[in-house]
Amino acid sequence: MMRAPRLNAPSSSESILDHVGQTPLVPLRRVFAGEVSSRVEIWAKLEAFNPSGSVKARAALNIILEAEQTGQLQPGGTLLDASSGNTGIAYAMIAAARGYRLKLCLPANANLERKQILKAYGVELIITSPLEGSDGAIHKAKALAAENPDWFYCDQYSNDANWQAHFKHTGPEIWTKLGSRITHFVAGLGTSGTFMGVSRFLKSQNPKIRCCSVGPDSPFHGLEGLKHMETALVPGIYDPTIADEQLEAPTEESFELVQKLAATEGILVGPSCAAALWGVRHVARQLEQGVIVTVFPDSGERYLSDSHIWEPQ
Repeated sequence: MMRAPRLNAPSSSESILDHVGQTPLVPLRRVFAGEVSSRVEIWAKLEAFNPSGSVKARAALNIILEAEQTGQLQPGGTLLDASSGNTGIAYAMIAAARGYRLKLCLPANANLERKQILKAYGVELIITSPLEGSDGAIHKAKALAAENPDWFYCDQYSNDANWQAHFKHTGPEIWTKLGSRITHFVAGLGTSGTFMGVSRFLKSQNPKIRCCSVGPDSPFHGLEGLKHMETALVPGIYDPTIADEQLEAPTEESFELVQKLAATEGILVGPSCAAALWGVRHVARQLEQGVIVTVFPDSGERYLSDSHIWEPQ
């Protein structure tokens, strides 16, 4: 668990931030029954159980703790970053808990639920062009950072504290549960922090573990939270050499898996989770036996207004 000593409070005090991490790692037994070998185990880490509701709580907290420890962020300071939603919500939670102001550059096409949550936290939103997506929000954040050097620019896409959160916590949590039985790790690419950090940790324990990244199969995709690296601004923390295989998930097939996972396992996820699951199926179909681990970044509850995800295919 990522311990975050509270500002201006005894170290023994507990806050919501003490509960980031230690999320459930559960087996998926029914979703691909009959499609893959019965000797292939599939495990998913359910990051919606984090405070703020997504895997981004881990990276956001580590970024802010590192900035506090290095003196880049002073009590009562202002945080700035670009986000398509989940990291912004994590920043909002942490800013509220630790007494910071938050300015967030957000694409206009971020979905309704994320905008509503951010407004509920009182975040100052700087809306950017929907045509430029997350890249437009990044450009705007960089410009504002240059104009306001007294703000702390979190820069989740280039801040090593992002992937280090997963090297220090997410990876070890997975290893503690499954250890040397793991043969494959599959995860989606957004900032790439989860994939980079977990893969580096798992390979440090067993270099034979095969790590497969998953991105969209097209620059014009519907997999919110994922980046098409070939055509987008590439995050500074991304290292393509870490992946043993780079998979490209189709949007519609991923949407189908959202519904199938909910109906067979009782787990409601968003499209980036389903893209990772698509990658898991791709890998599992090639195996006679193995133990595959993936990460589900958030819950499908944040996408209920996106009716195209839930309509029968």
